[in-house]
Parts: sequence; C-alpha cells; structure tokens
Amino acid sequence: MQNRTPRIPQQPAPNRAEFDARLTVELAAVVTGARRRALRDGDRQVDTAHLLHSLIESDPEVRAAFEGGPQLAKVLGYLVQRSIGYGLRWQGAVEDSGAVPVVRGADSVVRDTGVEGWSPSAATAMAGALERAELRGDARAGGLDLLAALARDHECRAVDVLERAGVDAEQLAARIVGVSGQGWRGAGG
Repeated sequence: MQNRTPRIPQQPAPNRAEFDARLTVELAAVVTGARRRALRDGDRQVDTAHLLHSLIESDPEVRAAFEGGPQLAKVLGYLVQRSIGYGLRWQGAVEDSGAVPVVRGADSVVRDTGVEGWSPSAATAMAGALERAELRGDARAGGLDLLAALARDHECRAVDVLERAGVDAEQLAARIVGVSGQGWRGAGG
C-alpha cells in the first residue's frame, strides 16, 4: 500500500558557514569556544552560560561592559564553579526560558531557527544578537550584541550566573544599549 500523504519538504536548516558568516570573527570564536566548553563539560547542548563564559574570556568589549575588575572576577568565579560542579543541577536538563516553543527530537532540542545542539534560550539569544546587529545596520553580530541579548532574558542560565555574582542584568543591558546607542527589542525585553 502506498502512502497517499504528500511529502512536504522541510525548510533546510542554515548551515554552519551561513550562520558563521553573520557573526564577527570575534563572535564566531566565542561560539566555537562555547561549543568546545559544552563538549568538555559533558553537556548535550550549548547553553547561555557557555556563551557568557566564552564571551568574557574572548571579548575585551564585553569585559569592559561590566563595572570593573571585581565584578568581572566574581562572574568568572561563578562560571568556573559551574564547570566544576555548580552547574550539576543543569546537567541533563534543557535550558528553556519559555521564549520559544520547544520541539523535542530523539537526540536534540531544535528551535525554529534551525540551530541544533543549542538550548532554546541560547538560540533565542543568538537570534536576538543578530536582530540587534540588523537594527543597527550591521551585517554581522558582535559580542556586545550577544551580551545584551543574554542580559535581557531573565530566565536564562547566564542571567542566573550574573545575578549570583551581584550583576544587575537590566542595568548591564541598558549600559550596552547606551554605549551602542541602539535600542533593542529581543527576548525578554
């Protein structure tokens, strides 16, 4: 018996080269670092804390967005603790701030942006960074775009880390917007 249901072609997910082409060289290095960190930590997905950790390690503009060395050191301390045990409560759990419906597959969680291997919150943050760059008229998103997107999602792991370190995520996002002079309307904002 033949299946009479017509096959609907699926929208192809953007390939990695297309995705990376929309990022500055620095942000592409951050994404690579976050992927490597997730793999090393034994996490199934890149989440917003992986992105935050890689951003702080790699991007001097991101480090400058914080209120000085002591605040930055405290954030890094929490991020390091996460990789040695603080984040154990997150292992095996999907990070989802609720901004986008989650579709659960056999091995991964896929958001409608086509970013596989990322938590829904991380994919939403990256989409917000790309949107912020587009609103500014830039073809590529940078580290501050991603930091602003992360800081705006009050339900993500990156903001959990920031708050535990005493960083006001709203003020951080406002400082970034003030520096760039570009408003932003991404997730959570």
